[in-house]
Amino acid sequence: MSAPETLIRKVWKDIEAVRKQAPLIVNITNYVVTNNTANSLLALGASPAMNHVAEDLPGLVDLAGALVVNIGTLADDYVVGMHVAMAQANDMNMPIVLDPVAAGVNRLRTDTCLEFLEKYHPDIVRGNASEIMALAGEDGRPKGVDTSMGVDEAEDAAKALNERFGCVVLVSGETDLVVGEGREMRLAGGSAMMPRVTGLGCTCTALAGAFAAVQHDYFQAAVDTAAVMNMAGEQAAEVSPGPGSLQMHLHDALYLLDEATVRARLKVVRS
Repeated sequence: MSAPETLIRKVWKDIEAVRKQAPLIVNITNYVVTNNTANSLLALGASPAMNHVAEDLPGLVDLAGALVVNIGTLADDYVVGMHVAMAQANDMNMPIVLDPVAAGVNRLRTDTCLEFLEKYHPDIVRGNASEIMALAGEDGRPKGVDTSMGVDEAEDAAKALNERFGCVVLVSGETDLVVGEGREMRLAGGSAMMPRVTGLGCTCTALAGAFAAVQHDYFQAAVDTAAVMNMAGEQAAEVSPGPGSLQMHLHDALYLLDEATVRARLKVVRS
């Protein structure tokens, strides 16, 4: 379960890089999670911009280190903004992180994500098992934005997405799975209380944008993301009697994360 020394050093180096560079991360995300994801990025050390207005996005993307697209809100104006921002990010060779929220619930969500994957080639896709399976054409039996499937059941789907679109795939669950070209890693940690706080998966996606901005090995950026969410979630749960305080303590844990915590809490199941 303990992580190898080389991985500990890589994760800590990338945390330090986010704090030193404070990259601007443009988020087109759903209105349920905007405040929490923005505060999580700030706590880690990045700078968030939360916007979906097509006319306003070019100036923001021009200054950014990464773009995060979360399809939780699929109103027409959000989708227009997503197209504008991703097209510009491609022109700038800027990393894109895609969160396929509730893919598989209906054709609109699944097809929209597949269009984005075909057209803009996001570098990291972060989702739960049901969402990843739906994008690969499998029945992930979603429960709204939640999943009824385990991470292991999504392994083949994650590999299929990586092979088809070239994206690194981060499957979040009780154990997190990261799949890249010829590489695979599972990380453990977090808390069973975390699914009781809305949008922590979306928070994970936003943090992936921060790491992708400073670490252009996107497999490593996704590993950084899973590791940090697991460590911070685990630490926060130890001092939280319920999900309300967990959300607060998660921000504190992200802010206070240090090398000693990485050494003590980073857990690799299989790599």
